[in-house]
Amino acid sequence: MITEAEKWTKEFYQKRGWSEYGPFIRIGFLMEEAGELARAVRAYEIGRDRPDETKRTAGELKRELVEEMGDVMGNLIMLAGMYDVSLEDMMEAHRKKLTERFKGETS
Repeated sequence: MITEAEKWTKEFYQKRGWSEYGPFIRIGFLMEEAGELARAVRAYEIGRDRPDETKRTAGELKRELVEEMGDVMGNLIMLAGMYDVSLEDMMEAHRKKLTERFKGETS
């Protein structure tokens, strides 16, 4: 089952010509966005302590964090689509792997 997020992302990326990039380019974009997400997490959690950057409010930092998460997800959706994998399939495989790996442990 394709989610609304997957459908919107694929359509938007197609309109922009971004769906033409192959898996090696797409993984590069994913890694770039993951780095930007790491920077946003750091800024949100401990700040950046840079005199050349203006201080931002907690709301602004949170908005940037959420936007960067979306950028990571968009690239992951596109990469998954190249291999005919839905977000639902991905998360089911993830759940199954972890459940099996840690079976017998109590939470």
